[in-house]
Amino acid sequence: MSNQLEKHISEKYNLLKPFLDEQSKRLFAGAEAISLGVGGISIVSRATGISRDTISKACKELESGTIGASGTSIPDGKIRAPGGGRKKSVDKDPTLKSDLESLIEPTSRGDPESPLRWTSKSVRNLAEELKKMGHKVTHARVADLLHILGYSLQANRKTIEGASYPDRDKQFNHINENCKKFQEEHQPVISVDTKKKELVGNFKNEGRELRPKKDPINVNVYDFKDKELGKVNPYGVYDIANNEGWVNVGIDHDTASFAVESIRRWWNMMGCESYPEAKKLMITADCGGSNGYRVRLWKMELQKLADETGMEISVCHFPPGTSKWNKIEHRLFSHITLNWRGKPLTSYEVIVNLIAATTTSKGLKVKCMLDKTEYPKGIKMTKRLS
Repeated sequence: MSNQLEKHISEKYNLLKPFLDEQSKRLFAGAEAISLGVGGISIVSRATGISRDTISKACKELESGTIGASGTSIPDGKIRAPGGGRKKSVDKDPTLKSDLESLIEPTSRGDPESPLRWTSKSVRNLAEELKKMGHKVTHARVADLLHILGYSLQANRKTIEGASYPDRDKQFNHINENCKKFQEEHQPVISVDTKKKELVGNFKNEGRELRPKKDPINVNVYDFKDKELGKVNPYGVYDIANNEGWVNVGIDHDTASFAVESIRRWWNMMGCESYPEAKKLMITADCGGSNGYRVRLWKMELQKLADETGMEISVCHFPPGTSKWNKIEHRLFSHITLNWRGKPLTSYEVIVNLIAATTTSKGLKVKCMLDKTEYPKGIKMTKRLS
């Protein structure tokens, strides 16, 4: 019954709140509390958020017929008696603001002996430090002061790319011109990369999906790798012109042999049908990883693929620190992540099906295959590919 009363009063108060000044809010709360009788002050306080002391004073004002503390009359145009209202913390404690700012300034300028240099600057931690400095303050008051001072919670933002590659723009222009040339000649252009490795099993997957209320999917508390299922390496191939993706889900090591085998499977399953007259193939890739520009095994395996298909294969690597410009990142991988958000990747079958079911409003189509082949690490190549 109490909960229903609180809900009813809360709804009424929220409807009237935009039209009430401070005095009207107080009197409204007092009137509701009087009408409820015993326990009314507590119920109204919980429903409106107005303190019990304020509601109690309002009840006394209404019952005495005199507005104002202790019967003091309030001047026209005012909502409080002279001297009414809580004194601001910064008025009672003039050093509070400066001491708070000294605690939250950048650690490079802060006191190296302060424990806050190495701990989270939560409002509760800040309040504790201020108390040690002799201030009487609560964490709620600290939060109010931070808001007044213009502080808010800020996350790290990825904006610093590191050293700029001197010929970055030239390389981007080179890649762009080659892509245009290949596409004008109806020759395939693909973007390749390995997606983030994923644990297989009943583990938490970031994101949320619609579920019945209070019925979340229960997953393992700890993300310890399952010895039998392990991790998967989804290697993607994105056909830029046709907006089609191929993902080869490997269960062994992410090596150059695995990368080229993924491209080979794309060509045999999708590419040869889309480009029956293809004479050459252009690949855009990051400059590192299994398809890095310095990996000799990558070059040797590509030569084998060129010999098998009879195509001339050209590779354009993006400059260091620019992997996010690789089209596969935002045209394929990002949509796969969105499609399986909030779903535990409990088996290989689940992973393959979720990837293959990925679509977009712009017509993205994805095919996927599980690759159980072993790709040993540590294969060394001499400088001569022969």
